[in-house]
Amino acid sequence: MPWTPQAPAPEVLPSVQQEIAHLAERPEMRSAFAWARAQEAKFAHWQLELARIPAPPFGEAARGEWLKKRFQEFGLEGVHRDDVGNVFGVLPGSVKEYVSLSAHIDTVFPAGTPLNVRQHGTRLYGPGISDNGAGVTALLAVAAALQAAKVMPARSVLFVGNVGEEGEGDLRGMRCIFSSPRWKDAIRYSLVLDGAGSDTIVAEALGSRRFEVIVRGPGGHSWSDFGAPNPIVVLARAVHAFAQTPVPQSPKTTFNIGVIRGGTSVNSIPESASMRVDIRSTSMAEMERLESALRLGLQRAVEAEAQASEQRQPSQRRSSGLSHEIVEIGNRPAGELNLDARMMAVMRAVDAHLGNAAQIQRASTDANIPLSLGREAIAIGGGGAGGGAHTLQEWFDGSGRELGLKRILLTVVALAGITE
Repeated sequence: MPWTPQAPAPEVLPSVQQEIAHLAERPEMRSAFAWARAQEAKFAHWQLELARIPAPPFGEAARGEWLKKRFQEFGLEGVHRDDVGNVFGVLPGSVKEYVSLSAHIDTVFPAGTPLNVRQHGTRLYGPGISDNGAGVTALLAVAAALQAAKVMPARSVLFVGNVGEEGEGDLRGMRCIFSSPRWKDAIRYSLVLDGAGSDTIVAEALGSRRFEVIVRGPGGHSWSDFGAPNPIVVLARAVHAFAQTPVPQSPKTTFNIGVIRGGTSVNSIPESASMRVDIRSTSMAEMERLESALRLGLQRAVEAEAQASEQRQPSQRRSSGLSHEIVEIGNRPAGELNLDARMMAVMRAVDAHLGNAAQIQRASTDANIPLSLGREAIAIGGGGAGGGAHTLQEWFDGSGRELGLKRILLTVVALAGITE
């Protein structure tokens, strides 16, 4: 979850800060804090157990079943998995609205990745141990703490382990939730747990579009078929043209060519070549402008290579045989939370109460989906500290997890309300 700074944080509202202070002193909340404070060994055990279950993109079923069993053990109601693999459990309230607390259960690592998961002191190591082992463990810890302390929320709390956040999963789990008649209008607030830490509030959704660009041609031998159009050369021309596209500093907008494939040998003219392009911005209009530039650059590159082929083979006078297509492989919508929103006011007041310094950031998370729909949503970390995300050397340190859990507990209960 790479992030960049957003606008300065709004002032903490005294009325909301007083509300949070009163909530924190309630006996059931003090009981929930005490329970969570005493359970770090249990949390580390859950996190290690979870990380040992592979959950590659589109392969989260085993981890989903593990989470479903934990929800059932905690006594949550309505525990089930939906058609795409999202896992749900409900702590029921008296109001027919939900506060959603979610964490993605998939990892970025492909099937077959060695999972050398281990513990040394307070540190846990292994692929996915922090992203999103920390988030899922916090999800479980909050569900268990609320049940152990017999907290009775006014709005129901919906606990979700969702699939498809990483890479080409393209937020498919969260998309499914917010297209479901059961949930899309019933979820009032969405709090997303992603990774470790307690020092960020992601309130602005960084949009992205990803494309696979494919060029095909007749191919041939580098000597005997010299002059035939070369798909790799087409891509090279397209990359050169696209790379000249100007981008603004504000709103920050970026592009990247991250993968190029094609060819079989050094003495063969390839029959096909492809590249993958990533475009990001907080502005939908800027992303659309860059997409148009990519398409125009590719079209001109195809035309230029076809003309060059005719000049190299003037006697053949035939169609170049070139074809091209651009396939969308990812589309994460942009959006942002109004800084005057209730959810932001609560989050800022919770941090002030805990003496926690947190910066408002922008990033691409599961919160993109509700934010793009105009709903109140924020993404935060699950506490503790982590590093090496998306590498085999990933780590998590549980020292300081207590602060993160208190932060989540206070925010969830403040948004849900509490039954007297």
